[in-house]
Amino acid sequence: MPVMPGAEAYHHAGGQIGVLLCHGFTGSPQSLRPWGEYLAAAGITVSLPRLPGHGTTWQEMSHTRWEDWYAELDKSLADLRGACAEVFVMGLSLGGCMALRLAEVHGDRISGLVIVNPSVTNDVPLLRLAPLLRFVIASVPGVAGDIKKEGATELGYPRTPVKAAATLPRLWALTQSELSKITQPVLVFHSPQDHVVKPASVRILREKLTGGNLNVVELADSYHVATLDNDADQIFAGSLEFIKTNASVPLQRD
Repeated sequence: MPVMPGAEAYHHAGGQIGVLLCHGFTGSPQSLRPWGEYLAAAGITVSLPRLPGHGTTWQEMSHTRWEDWYAELDKSLADLRGACAEVFVMGLSLGGCMALRLAEVHGDRISGLVIVNPSVTNDVPLLRLAPLLRFVIASVPGVAGDIKKEGATELGYPRTPVKAAATLPRLWALTQSELSKITQPVLVFHSPQDHVVKPASVRILREKLTGGNLNVVELADSYHVATLDNDADQIFAGSLEFIKTNASVPLQRD
């Protein structure tokens, strides 16, 4: 299946600190590519994989589920850990949820998390019916492109495959149930004006991550896809400072 131009995976071989970037549901690496390039310019090894079923067609995505997307990230994490002394994981939206899940599973083998407008709970009541709806309707209107910045666009699907969406509640429930396992530092960038993910997700993180390892920073001038929005520079610089603060090995420029 041909990949949409601009939706390709991105990888950069840098120093001994690695970052795994996780894009969101129905999106593509394009939404995080500027972030990845910023970190690469700082000498960091970057892996930004394209999740199965993404960056092609929503019809192809309908044949995938959250376990497929997570498995791709897990493999990329293993590759990064083989090449780097230390690894951080960062993500947008559902990519933020999968970053949290990776931290729950891998523990201190991940040094820290930076997540932007993470999705960890069901914001759409109709989704509870998705297991049944998938037999009746193939797709619903998409959620891509929630960006305030004029002229900025996200390369995502105009339709959301119901069959794939029906697998999300299991991921959310599993991630929520084991949030207490996360002891690494977690930096959350949160847009109060988010038309895709409701405030409930950040509220859950505040309730569950009570070990003093959570820091939430509000983005005053961005919508959901904040990595392409007006506050993108704040996210990029903040993530680099987070790495410098929490890494146990020095940052090496190329």
